[in-house]
Amino acid sequence: MTALRLACGILLLLASCTDRSFTPTVPEALELGTPKTVFAATNRGALPNGNFGAQRSDGMSLLELTVSIPPEHKPGSLKFGYSDPDPATEFTMAGRRQFESEAAFSARLRRELTKLPADQRDVTVFVHGYNSTQAETAFRAAQLTHDIEIPGATVIYSWPSKGKALGYAYDGDSALYSRDGLEHLLRSLQHSGARRVIVVAHSMGGFLTMETLRQIEIKSPGWTARHLGGVILMSPDLDVDVFKSQMEKFAEVPQPFLIFSSRKDRVLTLSQRLRGLDNRGRLGNLTSIEEISDLPIEFIDTTAFADEAESKHFVAASSPALIALLNGARETNAAFARNPDVLQKLLPGQIVIRNNAIKVSLKDTVAEER
Repeated sequence: MTALRLACGILLLLASCTDRSFTPTVPEALELGTPKTVFAATNRGALPNGNFGAQRSDGMSLLELTVSIPPEHKPGSLKFGYSDPDPATEFTMAGRRQFESEAAFSARLRRELTKLPADQRDVTVFVHGYNSTQAETAFRAAQLTHDIEIPGATVIYSWPSKGKALGYAYDGDSALYSRDGLEHLLRSLQHSGARRVIVVAHSMGGFLTMETLRQIEIKSPGWTARHLGGVILMSPDLDVDVFKSQMEKFAEVPQPFLIFSSRKDRVLTLSQRLRGLDNRGRLGNLTSIEEISDLPIEFIDTTAFADEAESKHFVAASSPALIALLNGARETNAAFARNPDVLQKLLPGQIVIRNNAIKVSLKDTVAEER
């Protein structure tokens, strides 16, 4: 009964949040903020006010969004005001443009990439998780890629989440509904002129991503390793047995393949309890890699940074100390080269090797020095 009361209490608390259904476009925000271009592919239904909601669409809409990053922004923080944003302190939608065709979208993305040096022409595809609106997804992708200084172009795949705490079941069905759309996006990006396409998925978006990559591998064995420059699952809300069955279909696992986890992830703990699995962790809060030790993956335990993170369900994006650490590691090309010696030098913490898997339990050295 205690677990049930806890779950109900968290749900009621989340459900009391402000209305998130409308985000205005405020071009004047760029007079204060720093612009960040976010391309979007979405199978959400369009709303009369120009936003995209929770309804599922048979087709795909393609957009270019301009996000204004506030001048007072600090790494790891994500603040936005929904229907009444303050551009001085909050992420604000400053521009929206919808493309009439996939060709027009691809041409614009290609032009964006050609502005960059050849070794920075990457595309990062961000797949959001449960309880997320399209505007929130754009803001989070802008914040993450800006703070971690990820080079190249940012593309979000915005699938029809309910955007409500009590929409968990709807979101799970929507994730399955959205597999074909994500597959189409990933295949089409091969013609964008990108040097690499890297997929970053958060929470339930990890489930959607793995389902999509599984179906691609069934149709085109080896495609993901040939065409993706890496897969990163952050706080994946994914059953371990399901994950292993998905990985079985890979002819070759794309590298790097990273999983960011935290044992203090309350959302994943709630996900366990809603399923009646109190003693069985989700992939994003595993305590041991023994169950997945036969897979060629890097498992990054961020628990040490959870307490100072703005979101315990997205530590890698909301811990200033961890963001600084990842920035330092990213500057070295071999940071995640499946080489324990390199990992030990770049990422402070304990390295554990079990068969093919490598686990890094990160240590917050800054906190220890305080």
